[in-house]
Amino acid sequence: MKRNIVIAAVTAAALIGGGTATALATTGDDQGSARQAATTQLSNSDVRDDRDDDGDRDDDAEKTVSADVTASEAIASALKHTSGTVVSAELDDEDDGGKVVWTVDVLSGDNTWHSVSVDPANGKVLGSHTDDEDDTAQVRAALKGSSVTAEEAAKAAAGKGVVTSVDLDDDGKNKSWEAETRKSGGAEQDWKIDLASGKVTADRADAQDDDADDADDQD
Repeated sequence: MKRNIVIAAVTAAALIGGGTATALATTGDDQGSARQAATTQLSNSDVRDDRDDDGDRDDDAEKTVSADVTASEAIASALKHTSGTVVSAELDDEDDGGKVVWTVDVLSGDNTWHSVSVDPANGKVLGSHTDDEDDTAQVRAALKGSSVTAEEAAKAAAGKGVVTSVDLDDDGKNKSWEAETRKSGGAEQDWKIDLASGKVTADRADAQDDDADDADDQD
């Protein structure tokens, strides 16, 4: 369940450069948490989207962003600013100003939706605004009885790569957290995180979609 909420005017720190994004991810193992650095490139779909009518790459596809704040850290920062339940967090580089920010959607106790923008360089909250959503009851129902938060899901997925988004999948029978990760070289993959156990598994539906797209390209 991806939310596209228009961010209020904010100023974000971003470096314009050569199409790679450097991020720090938090991984967990029996020895405790460790931080690892990774360099990720724009995915092939991003590159295709950033080409103009002549097939040349637009300037937006060439930017470099320093994202030293992980998804879990961005969520924690947003919750310090706005209490509630985080439903999604995304490293968003599609705003009109070309700036990259963490966009964190928080559902407060009075059922008000807040979109909180977090600086990916230092974790500071850049701004927030409220918005109306029509799926509040559905979200509440999906999270009822769950023991894994969005922050914990982001930490769990960080063992698979640099987490660029985490989002609640409240559709269908099997509710879960969904996370997108990227590795060095730009490899992108989607994951499911169990709401009760925090177990991370590959998103088979996403893999099947990729296989279908590859088959179409070969036809």
